[in-house]
Amino acid sequence: MVNGLQKLLSNYVAKMGARYTNIAVLLHWVMALLILITWSIAIAVGDMPLSPARIAGLSWHKWLGTTIFFLVLFRLLWRASHPAPPLDTPMPAWQKKAAHLLHLALYFLMFTIPLVGWLMSSAKGYTVNYFGLFELPDLVEKDKALGHQLKEVHELLANGLMALVGLHILAALKHQLIDKDGLLSRMSFRSSQK
Repeated sequence: MVNGLQKLLSNYVAKMGARYTNIAVLLHWVMALLILITWSIAIAVGDMPLSPARIAGLSWHKWLGTTIFFLVLFRLLWRASHPAPPLDTPMPAWQKKAAHLLHLALYFLMFTIPLVGWLMSSAKGYTVNYFGLFELPDLVEKDKALGHQLKEVHELLANGLMALVGLHILAALKHQLIDKDGLLSRMSFRSSQK
């Protein structure tokens, strides 16, 4: 029993060095929170009648969505210059491939959803401003029909993102609670080496 615990502890300590950088960890958790809040706002104001509360909610949704867009651009640049740590956790090849594909899909959606939202706002004739500091240029001419189509795509992609986020969370919990392989520590702040 003691040897098993020592082996488990030594494996855990060995994996502690295989972490993302503190900047990558911060971006991960901040973006996760922003994505959840932004999606929740959209759900909350989706069926509201036109009112100051709906306008405020939509404004916050756009501001946070724009923030997510800027952060994902920074995150992609950071990731390009700071590759992910090696995945030393023993797992079947199909799980590694699935994890890789899930991460690609998450990045794709984190980039695409705000972009489609920006296109939708442009098509509906609403210029996107960023917390009143500056305006983003309209990407397309005003076109009500296109705006409606882009709204449908935006919602579909956002709901797909939330489904993938749920899958991502379930996989992380499986590794933490069932496999007990320390994989979740890769995305923690504790004693990061970079």
